[in-house]
Amino acid sequence: MSLITVIGRGHSGTRLISHTLYASGVFMGRTINRSGDKVPPEAMYDACRVMAKYVKWNGGLSWDFGVLHTMEIDPEFIQLVETYLTDVMRDKSEYKGWKLPETTLVYPWIVRMFPEAKYIHWVRDPRDCILRRHGTDDLKRYGISYPETDDIRKRRAISWIYQYQMMKATPDPKHCITVRFEDAILKQDETQERLEAFLGIPLGRVIVRPDSVGRWKTDEENHDFDFLQEAMEEFEYC
Repeated sequence: MSLITVIGRGHSGTRLISHTLYASGVFMGRTINRSGDKVPPEAMYDACRVMAKYVKWNGGLSWDFGVLHTMEIDPEFIQLVETYLTDVMRDKSEYKGWKLPETTLVYPWIVRMFPEAKYIHWVRDPRDCILRRHGTDDLKRYGISYPETDDIRKRRAISWIYQYQMMKATPDPKHCITVRFEDAILKQDETQERLEAFLGIPLGRVIVRPDSVGRWKTDEENHDFDFLQEAMEEFEYC
């Protein structure tokens, strides 16, 4: 049995890989929505709130995730994740998994619960990521503290950098691969070959839209924030 999960902030284009996995025979849950999310998601949302209690906000854009890697995982968290994944874990398919952007908010404990799973780190240019609303825009919804702002775009950018920092602070699991959304669109064959080698299964092709790359270039509102610069350089977005 091979367990697969997609880690990436909302509006990172994760529906593309979710639909690709589904079309390739991977069981992605009994019910998935148009975005490829395994639903209902409420138990995972609650799990996010449980783990958030152990994240220390240092003020500004600094959070301490250290204790998450050493403490005993809160039993309530385990119960909630197991509830969310009941259908996936009971399914007898050789390849199975799930996609839900909120999983990224609990990545450190998901890695510890499922050390043998295959993790697809899905990344998209944050300037495109913050153009549209997502449920994780306001981190306080999940019990996470951050600098208050009335600037909706800045709030989304803070959500992006928080999740980036959490992933950076988490030791890489045994099996993981990083894929840029832009490469999955503009270099589809090459990217899918990388994923096929990583997953060990052939992947079906789904229709992609090149116009989904670089939408920020025609955006007339603010989408540039200095605190995203280092991460953008890391992923070669600038």
